[in-house]
Amino acid sequence: MYKIRDFIKDLQKRGGYTFSLNEIREKLPAFSDTAIKSALKRLSDANEIVSVLNGFYAIIPISYALRGTVPPELYIDFLMRYLQRPYYVGLLNAASYYGAAHQQPQVFSVITSFPPMRDTFKNEVYITYISKRKNIPQSWLKPIRTESGDIHVSRPELTAADIITFQNKIGGLSRASTVLSELAEILDFKLLDEQFFSFVPVATIQRLGYLCENILEQSKKAEDLYIKAQEYKCGFQKVPLKSGKESEKSIIDKRWKIILNEHVEVDDL
Repeated sequence: MYKIRDFIKDLQKRGGYTFSLNEIREKLPAFSDTAIKSALKRLSDANEIVSVLNGFYAIIPISYALRGTVPPELYIDFLMRYLQRPYYVGLLNAASYYGAAHQQPQVFSVITSFPPMRDTFKNEVYITYISKRKNIPQSWLKPIRTESGDIHVSRPELTAADIITFQNKIGGLSRASTVLSELAEILDFKLLDEQFFSFVPVATIQRLGYLCENILEQSKKAEDLYIKAQEYKCGFQKVPLKSGKESEKSIIDKRWKIILNEHVEVDDL
């Protein structure tokens, strides 16, 4: 009798990495839901599959069997297609693809659209989902090849912006600035377009420009960013360098209109 384990082995032979509960029901109609779920639990206990999200599973390749888990980059594209949601891998995970995260990220960061998704922590894999109300700019994503196929990753310039926007999710402004310093060499702000400025908050542009010019000493890149910001009519208003922190009596950077309420230190690399 053709069993669920046989289905999974055949899927692997065809290069498959994931499957859904609905797919099992469709392919093996003779099995009851109770039988299917029991079989999937046994396979999960045997470290052959892992439940990524309710009703969606990833097959654990032999090379990862001892860990009993699967790196998210092997299934994230399949998962988001299954959920029919746009996405991209961002923050420190994106930076690491450009050689700009000298420490292995402990969290896998996925930017997607509304409605919000809950973060997941399964088999020691923590995935955080950050939901944006604005449409994700596809032209600012780059396909990165993994063992299972391509995944969408933010391009360096969008990665830099997101690291500033979501600085609290990666350890604060000094950590963000350290990663930014590693990214700086490959940033090309002359490429920025309307899609980029429509997606990225103006306050982020201001903070990014200030950091590039005054902390990272990347005056040319800061100038390129400033020129583009003026071209796309970014209306700079006074904003604190560190949001949510006391900023009274702080000095204000006149060019970027940044209220200097935070001391930033870049780690030695």
